[in-house]
Amino acid sequence: MKSRVHEALKNVGLTESIDKMPSELSGGMRKRIGLARTLILQPEIILYDEPTTGLDPITAMEISHLILDVQKKYNTTSMIITHDINCARVTANRMVMLKDGLLAGEGTYDELEKSKDKQIRSFFDPVSK
Repeated sequence: MKSRVHEALKNVGLTESIDKMPSELSGGMRKRIGLARTLILQPEIILYDEPTTGLDPITAMEISHLILDVQKKYNTTSMIITHDINCARVTANRMVMLKDGLLAGEGTYDELEKSKDKQIRSFFDPVSK
């Protein structure tokens, strides 16, 4: 178990944090620790619920790239629930958008960005490229 913990912490870039208390961790570090805890279980599918919420843009981008790294290294499938369109742009190969709990659109980032539906397109307008 100890080796799994060390490997998981290494893979999220937090080996130096093994002895820290939760109150000593930043928001980004807490997200990484949560992911490390999941990796110890060696899941096939990882569900992320708003993984970048409350993070500054740089840390949010680091978390998005970490999700991709984990997918490759652990050969996992990720399901990400997010309002962060930049996170979706970086991590998603397929997206589903809901409106009032119903399917409003599905496809790639590029396909949804070009949607004829104004509300779907509105998610993509503020994204800087």
